[in-house]
Amino acid sequence: MRIVGAIAGVELRRFLRDRSNLFFVFVFPLVLVVLIGSQFGAASSSGRVVISGADSSLRAALVAELEDAAITVSYADADAASEQIARGRVDLGLELTDEAAAAFDADEDLTVVVTSSSSGGAITTRQQVDRALNALQLRLRQEAALGGAGADPAAVDEALDTAQTHVVVPTVTVTNTSSISEAFAGASGFTVGASAQVLLFVFLNSLAGSATMIQARKYRVVARTLAAPVATVQVIGGEALGRWVIAMVQGLYIMFGTALLFGVEWGNLALSTLILALFAAVAAGAAMVVGSALDNDSAAAGLGVGLGLVLAALGGCMLPLELFPETLQTVALFTPHAWAYQAFAEVTRRGGTFADIAGDLAVLLAFAVVLLALGSVLLRRSLARAI
Repeated sequence: MRIVGAIAGVELRRFLRDRSNLFFVFVFPLVLVVLIGSQFGAASSSGRVVISGADSSLRAALVAELEDAAITVSYADADAASEQIARGRVDLGLELTDEAAAAFDADEDLTVVVTSSSSGGAITTRQQVDRALNALQLRLRQEAALGGAGADPAAVDEALDTAQTHVVVPTVTVTNTSSISEAFAGASGFTVGASAQVLLFVFLNSLAGSATMIQARKYRVVARTLAAPVATVQVIGGEALGRWVIAMVQGLYIMFGTALLFGVEWGNLALSTLILALFAAVAAGAAMVVGSALDNDSAAAGLGVGLGLVLAALGGCMLPLELFPETLQTVALFTPHAWAYQAFAEVTRRGGTFADIAGDLAVLLAFAVVLLALGSVLLRRSLARAI
């Protein structure tokens, strides 16, 4: 076992020393998570608003209302706010002038300038802002009515706050009959993009890295290994373990990176890691098949990239599987990606248990056993084949 582990360690070091791998292993996956995650709710807030204007009681009251509605609020001067709106970095811009602040303090009519951006969430955010402004207006009218009735101004705010605590807020239950909406109901932030990129890059980089197996034979690395007291089965085991370790390093990096940087929730971490481990075994087996069947490292790298991208696209790693037409969803089940995608979706979005994903795991295990067995047979034959 020590020899097998040593061979696997050599394969991992060779993979990490290749500078061309550094970008595709550590940088590019997180970039794609950002791009895909932004399409499925990159933030948990209901919108983004930038406010320009000096600090005042008007700004404080408005910000409190917006934050209660889960609106993300930022502050900038008028020029910087205009730039953010133009670039679509925020949904709305609110300009609170000194005159508006003074009018608010004097319980008079005021004007708030609202500028919408071209972002997709601008309309919804505008509704939330209008609701917040209406709430402030209602509060001002209540205070004016109580003051006009002779109430002590010092006790008005306390009375209104006390009355607010006794208001029974109606409960609204929304039932969505859309199967697609239901499928993404548990998704938050970058969860959809993160799980898809784990599958894409684990498989893609494993297949692309199969070229190192050909280089090991081509440059007589394997021959020198076999010249030592090392059995052929140990070399095969070391190569298989090395491919699996490389795949796990890639997958775990994306999982922990997205969790730390983007707050991705991976559900039951043990189950998510188990899904990754089985899928990594599938990727390792596929890499062994490609690396053993071909004798040209450039051809192996090209085939690995092409095959990895095609299978990822069919398996739901570029477009969510739920958005596929029914026929294409059936075709996707011939790829290991689709089964791993379904398992990740169950665990990360719906809090699934082992029983919920047992079928998906069984199919992944079958893929892994077949590919590892085929890869071992082909590798044994290739060790005796001159390049």
